[in-house]
Amino acid sequence: MKRIYAYMNAFGAVVLLAMPASGAVLYNNLTPNNQIAVATRPENGTDFEIEAGDDFLLGNRSIVNSASFIGLGVPGAQGGNFSVSNVVIEMYRVFPLDSDTNRTPQVPTRLNSPSDVAFDTRDASGGELSFATTLLGSLTTINSVQPGPLTVNNPANPTAAGNGPLTGQEMRFDVTFTTPFDLPADHYFFVPQVTLSNGAQFYWLSASRPISGAGTTPFSPDLQEWTRNAALDPDWLRVGTDIVAGIPAPTFNAAFSLEGTATPEPGTIFLGIAGMLAIGVSKYLRRA
Repeated sequence: MKRIYAYMNAFGAVVLLAMPASGAVLYNNLTPNNQIAVATRPENGTDFEIEAGDDFLLGNRSIVNSASFIGLGVPGAQGGNFSVSNVVIEMYRVFPLDSDTNRTPQVPTRLNSPSDVAFDTRDASGGELSFATTLLGSLTTINSVQPGPLTVNNPANPTAAGNGPLTGQEMRFDVTFTTPFDLPADHYFFVPQVTLSNGAQFYWLSASRPISGAGTTPFSPDLQEWTRNAALDPDWLRVGTDIVAGIPAPTFNAAFSLEGTATPEPGTIFLGIAGMLAIGVSKYLRRA
């Protein structure tokens, strides 16, 4: 009888080990630098939509409960203080998924870009997420991509481009998803959008590339940051290579992290339980 209880306990341990841990880090490159700041915001009145996305990889189906990202808040022409009016988080898969492949793109390439349309979206104005902001001090970036026409450089004569240095208030956003994202194992782009009051504009800051540093989550292939505005939709441009050219062409990551629950595949759980049961039965039969 004691052996039977021991096997039952072992079975329970396997089940517990197979269950996912909650609140785990799914991805982390929350290491901002001053290389570039890229505008990103939802459509709001006369302000057209701007999106910027950087990628991450999920090896298992995952429930994303929270996210953090860091950027600059830059006052508008009239100056003055500003506040955060809204935050939207979008998840895109990699082209050609969720995309119209029968049309001709109007950009140099769509290879490794975000798809045409978002896979899933959460909006603070709809109660789907809550957020807190932390001010981190003033910061000046080397370059920026600001609202306006997105100009593609001529690959035959690459020169530095973009909108030049930008100074603003560095801001960290910690987001909790009231309705978590349920994402199958896949390659995704994380796209945060922020609306600021009083004519101010939010810019997402670049991060370490290659991904490195304590606690970060390197992966391969690590695609680069992309951006688009309403006029370019559904196409995207590479922030480096297309907009900011050079020899060699620059590439950028963006500062963000994700937390949640990675769920093992059902087959993995079944095999673990079946294996332990087989061991238990074998030992019981030998000792009977």
